Amino acid sequence: MVNVAEGKGNIAIIPARSGSKGLPDKNIKPLNGIPLISYSIKTAIDSKCFEKVFVSTDSQKYADISMEYGADASFLRSERTSSDSAGSWDVVREVLSEFEKRGHSYERIMLMQPTSPLRTAEDVINSFNLMEEKGACSIVGVTETDHSPIWCNTLPEDLSMESFRNEKYADMPRQALPKFYRVNGAIYLIKRSELDTDRMLKIKSYAYIMPRERSVDIDTELDFVIAEELMKKTGKA
Repeated sequence: MVNVAEGKGNIAIIPARSGSKGLPDKNIKPLNGIPLISYSIKTAIDSKCFEKVFVSTDSQKYADISMEYGADASFLRSERTSSDSAGSWDVVREVLSEFEKRGHSYERIMLMQPTSPLRTAEDVINSFNLMEEKGACSIVGVTETDHSPIWCNTLPEDLSMESFRNEKYADMPRQALPKFYRVNGAIYLIKRSELDTDRMLKIKSYAYIMPRERSVDIDTELDFVIAEELMKKTGKA
């Protein structure tokens, strides 16, 4: 196990914009009675891997809720990073720049999407351990896909299935197919020195594999229902 030295030099950044169009106020919508964002805050704090747990938001209401659950939300996003077109890494860079202006620098950053409430403190700790073990520049959370893309294809306008099947794998049982993985959005751990380079998340970047039940990404009302049921079964509720 890696000695995280009570998180010295590490920051967790939780992006929580208020302008969700598909599901209004998704990031603070109650999940098992408490705001969705609170799960990521609690997981980050419980891991003891971070010197700072910061929520980046454009909403004072969101900031107040975040601080209630123990996060720092002492400044709001700029107008530039509050737009639909701003990416999560734009947010991370802005947060780090603001702290650096205040004399605080961080060596390792974990971007923690608030829509991944089933990630655990152990997942966070294990990601740091994997970074040390591999001498990695970054660690990214992944999970096995529900269905193999080998059995997927596009369809022509006439809906013909003539060329749909990959004949090499057509009659293979599912268990014999190669495993495919997808990024699950739960874990992005990166060294500060890599953040502004063209090798970011490429060179010396390794996958941290998570099970599907901890890889639920909240986007719809149905996702909330699924997450609540999984939490009840795993005892996280």
